[in-house]
Amino acid sequence: MKILVIGSGGREHALVWKLAQSPRAETLYCAPGNPGIARRARCVPIKAGDLSGLLDFAKSEAIDLTVVGPEGPLTMGIADRFREAGLRIVGPSRSAAEIEFSKVFSKSFMQRHRIPTAHARIFHEAEPAIQYAKDHGGPLVVKVDGLAAGKGVIIAQDETEAVQAIDLILRRKTFGEAGNQILLEDRLEGEEVSFLVFTDGKTVVPMVTSQDHKRVFDQDQGPNTGGMGAYSPAPVLSEILQEQVLREIVRPTIDGLAREGRLFQGILYTGLMLTQNGPKVLEYNARFGDPETQVILTRLDSDLVEIFDALTVGTLNRIRVRWSPNVSVCVVLTAKGYPATYESGQPITGIEQAEAKNDVVVFHAGTVLRDGELVTAGGRVLGVTANGRDFQQARDLAYEAVSRIRFAGMHCRMDIGLKGIQGLKGIKATGGRHDVAG
Repeated sequence: MKILVIGSGGREHALVWKLAQSPRAETLYCAPGNPGIARRARCVPIKAGDLSGLLDFAKSEAIDLTVVGPEGPLTMGIADRFREAGLRIVGPSRSAAEIEFSKVFSKSFMQRHRIPTAHARIFHEAEPAIQYAKDHGGPLVVKVDGLAAGKGVIIAQDETEAVQAIDLILRRKTFGEAGNQILLEDRLEGEEVSFLVFTDGKTVVPMVTSQDHKRVFDQDQGPNTGGMGAYSPAPVLSEILQEQVLREIVRPTIDGLAREGRLFQGILYTGLMLTQNGPKVLEYNARFGDPETQVILTRLDSDLVEIFDALTVGTLNRIRVRWSPNVSVCVVLTAKGYPATYESGQPITGIEQAEAKNDVVVFHAGTVLRDGELVTAGGRVLGVTANGRDFQQARDLAYEAVSRIRFAGMHCRMDIGLKGIQGLKGIKATGGRHDVAG
């Protein structure tokens, strides 16, 4: 098969890395790709947002299967355009992807289908929103409706911070059209975890669990980022809890979208808060997460091409997906200044030495070749990923590999995976079982 992957980050490198292991992957392309991806696929200079260019390329090269990495093309309707042209693609239609790109739609959808989530109110104007915040009195989560590069969620600890956030979004229009509507949401307490599934719109196949680390500094301190690291499995999400999530959240989501004429074919990512009252939805994504993809796919024993092939033709119920029992840990290396203004163009060394260890893969996220030299070209630069028989071994391998990599201003968290070693207790489930084959 000829396969095209769309995107240029660590998630897309992990996808290409796994797809390349399939005997069915005769030729791999990535648009636009990065230097790490170029080791396994032919990179083509087409931006992820250039839908016409991507479609023309897929037609001219007779691409058999296209895999969409980032949310942008899905929001623009790339899956619709490819399917209308008779091309197979992994990714939901624009109407189904609205569950990610509109938080107002997502919240309303969950309320309609009684999917557990935080109580929230929708506002279009500043004055009533400010009055609600004053009446509420406690912590609030302020969310812009549209996509905002991961910066559209503000956690307000009190009334003053909530009013400031409302003013920033609805009056000053800091987020542009993305902030024309906002959600004022009750703040949930608990442990945050990611739960992803493959789905063809009918059958639901869960992936192994994972947990991301959003804050830039150790012990979850500092501002939010796109993700400073992840590990899999997430011990906090027990088998009983996974069954509860499938039964009460994932299955109703897929079925609800189908009933509303929004058949979802692709990857559904559910961001959860495990509260003392059970799992509740924080957000949906209509694609793989980053860096969750890196730790999930390094544990996948099945052929990813076969899974995607079945997903696009509605035969996912015929596929048995197998996973490694090992633990995977990904440590993200970032540029100086990230997540604010960061430096670029710093030479990178030591990747070959890092990957000399068995069970270590370094996924490129923000790199570029300049005059033949690999240099930094993004906030998140590399994702050093290691597999081991347990959390301790995986962590040790990952951080030993990290120690061999160098670039000026390099930063990483040193506590990725510690929660897995320590274990987390006290999360309640309501029990019950669920047929994960849907």
